Amino acid sequence: MVRFIAALLCVAALLLPSRASAHQVPFTYLDVHVDQGVLNATLVAHIADLANDLKIARIEELLKPDVVNPRASAMTALLTPRLTIAADGRPLAPIWSPTPEILPDRQSLRFTMHYELAAAPGTLQIHALMFPYDPSHQTFLNIYDGDALTQAILDRGRSTFEYFAGTRQGVWAVVRTFVPSGLRHIVAGPDHLLFLVGLLLLGGSTRQLVLLASSFTAAHAITLSLASLHIVNPPSRVVEPAIALGIVYVGADNLLAQGGRDMRVWIAFAFGAIHGLGFASVLNEMNLSRRALGWALFSINTGIEVGQLLAVFAMAWVLGAVRSRSEHLGRQVAFAGSVVVIVAGAFWFVQRVFFPA
Repeated sequence: MVRFIAALLCVAALLLPSRASAHQVPFTYLDVHVDQGVLNATLVAHIADLANDLKIARIEELLKPDVVNPRASAMTALLTPRLTIAADGRPLAPIWSPTPEILPDRQSLRFTMHYELAAAPGTLQIHALMFPYDPSHQTFLNIYDGDALTQAILDRGRSTFEYFAGTRQGVWAVVRTFVPSGLRHIVAGPDHLLFLVGLLLLGGSTRQLVLLASSFTAAHAITLSLASLHIVNPPSRVVEPAIALGIVYVGADNLLAQGGRDMRVWIAFAFGAIHGLGFASVLNEMNLSRRALGWALFSINTGIEVGQLLAVFAMAWVLGAVRSRSEHLGRQVAFAGSVVVIVAGAFWFVQRVFFPA
C-alpha cells in the first residue's frame, strides 16, 4: 500500500510541471477607443496562443525581446486577417506598431494599432476570431466612446459585433437598422399575423382598428423596454407558449362573443405585452449600449406600429369586401377563421411546450 501511494505521488510530481505550464486562460483582450478622426486599439494575446500558431515549442521564449522583435511582422501578418474593423460598412486598414509590448506578469503580448477615419462613424462592425485552433477561445471586447463603455464577448459562435456610435450618424444608423427590423417583426411573424386575423374577423370601424394596432404596440413597447433593461426577464419557455395561448384565446373569444362589450383592444394589449417579452431576447443578444438601446426601442416600436397598421388595414379591407358581398358568407368566414386560429394556436402551444427548438 505504501509503495502504491509513493508511486501515485511520483506520477503527480511528474504531471504538475506540465499542468502548470499549460495555457489555462483561452482569452484575448481587445480595447477600441473611438477618437476624433481615428480609432486606437490594443490587443492583448497570450503567449501560448501565439506560440502555437508560430510553431514555437517553448512558449516562454515569447517573453524575450530578442525572440519577439524579429517575429513582429510574422505576428502582425498572422493577426491582421483575424481582426477586421469596418466603419459604416467600409473596411478600415490597420496601422500596427512596429513591435508588441511584452507583459511578463500576464504571460502576454500587447499589440497597438490605429485606424484612420474619413468621418465620424455611425456604426462599427468588429470581427474577431483570433485563434481558431482553440474552439473555446474568447475575445473580450471593450469599446470606449467618450465617457461610454460598451462590452461584448466574441467567440466561434458569435465572431462579429456591431457598435452604434453616440453621434448623430450613430443615431441615424440605429433608426435605419431598427425601423425595418420592427416592420420585419410584423411581416415575418406567422403567429402575430394570425393573431391579427383573429382580431379582425369580427370587423370594426376605422377607429377600432387603429386602437387595436396601437394598444398592441403600446404594450409591446412597455414590456420590450422592461425586458431589454433586465427589469423583467421571464424565460422563453414560458413566454413562447403564452404567445400561442393568446392566439387560442382570441379565436375562442370570437366564437363565444354574443354582442357584449368588445374586449379586443384589451386582448391586443395583453398579447402585445407577452410578445414584447419574447422579442426582447433579440435586442439583448446585440449588447447595445444604453444610449443606442433607447433609440433602438423607439425605432423598433415605430416600425411595428407602421407595419401593423398596414397589415391591419389590408386584412380589414379583404374581410370587409367579403362581408359586403354577403353577410352570411362573412359569418361563415369569421367562424371558419376562428377555428383555424384556435387550431394553429393549440398546435404552436403543444410544439413549444413539448418539442421546443
